[in-house]
Amino acid sequence: MLKNPKARNTALITLLLYLAVLATLVVTTFYPAPVEGVSIALILIVKLAPLLALAVPVFRGNNRGYIWLAFVVIFYFTQAVVSAWLSEGAAGPVILTVLTLLLFVMAMVHLKVNRPIPE
Repeated sequence: MLKNPKARNTALITLLLYLAVLATLVVTTFYPAPVEGVSIALILIVKLAPLLALAVPVFRGNNRGYIWLAFVVIFYFTQAVVSAWLSEGAAGPVILTVLTLLLFVMAMVHLKVNRPIPE
């Protein structure tokens, strides 16, 4: 639930970053090449399930959902940083690192902006 007009902007930016992270995870599954001998469906389920579980709260702008999103995104950020380091700066992991960092920051900004108004 959005508590003030500024929260609409932060919710929209957070939603766009959320979708960008999902899209990047899908793209990096297939590019540069899929892992041989492993089911692509299984890889996508493992990569996307934690984020997709939070889709409804993110689309609704639910504060509690944004808090959980921030916790989950920390794991994606950590994995992306390690992948970027080990791949010596490959585009996919670097882009995922930046997107997850921005998603975390915007989720926190949204929570700050969307605080209940004291009466």
